[in-house]
Amino acid sequence: MIKDKMMMGAMSIVAALALGACNADPSPSDAPTDMDEQMDENMGENSDEMNDQMDENMDGEDGHMMNHSGSGDVPDELQEAQDPTYEVGEQAIIETDHMSGMQGAEATIAGAYDTTVYVVSYTPEGGDPVEDHKWVIHEELEDAPEEPYAAGDEVVLDADHMEGMDGASATIDSAEQTTVYMIDFTTTDTEEEVTNHKWVTEDELAPVE
Repeated sequence: MIKDKMMMGAMSIVAALALGACNADPSPSDAPTDMDEQMDENMGENSDEMNDQMDENMDGEDGHMMNHSGSGDVPDELQEAQDPTYEVGEQAIIETDHMSGMQGAEATIAGAYDTTVYVVSYTPEGGDPVEDHKWVIHEELEDAPEEPYAAGDEVVLDADHMEGMDGASATIDSAEQTTVYMIDFTTTDTEEEVTNHKWVTEDELAPVE
């Protein structure tokens, strides 16, 4: 009788251990749930990375895309600089951040011109207002007179540095007579090759040490 009770007790313990082991192992129905959760997590991380990359590719001026590279064409009336600090073909360090990856990059001078440069505010077609855009030169304004404009003047843009810029009405925020440069460089963040970028001013460049 005692032996029978002991046997039954031992069988109960074995059964309990076996049931616990079964509950500890993930069932087949749990596996897809774990896989789905992992896929969702990975997709979320990838989505964040894609969004970060898209943000880096935006100019930062209210989300409007900058045309980083240009054709190299300049207005016929634009005068080449007679005695620029940086000659065409020379290198200089960029000390401005018009776009991501620009500041600190080494640039090659592709063109140097004496003109009036403007900081302008405008609203691109179908877009949000852009404040204090640098730079537009005098020769990139429609029907520009010989005399430069002054702060507060209303103009029409004849440039395509940014999407929706060409043909937009703008207000002159400031004007400066200086040498402007068209440059080639490689961005420091994405190693994008940028050619004929317009424009940087003389005080936005520094000598290569």
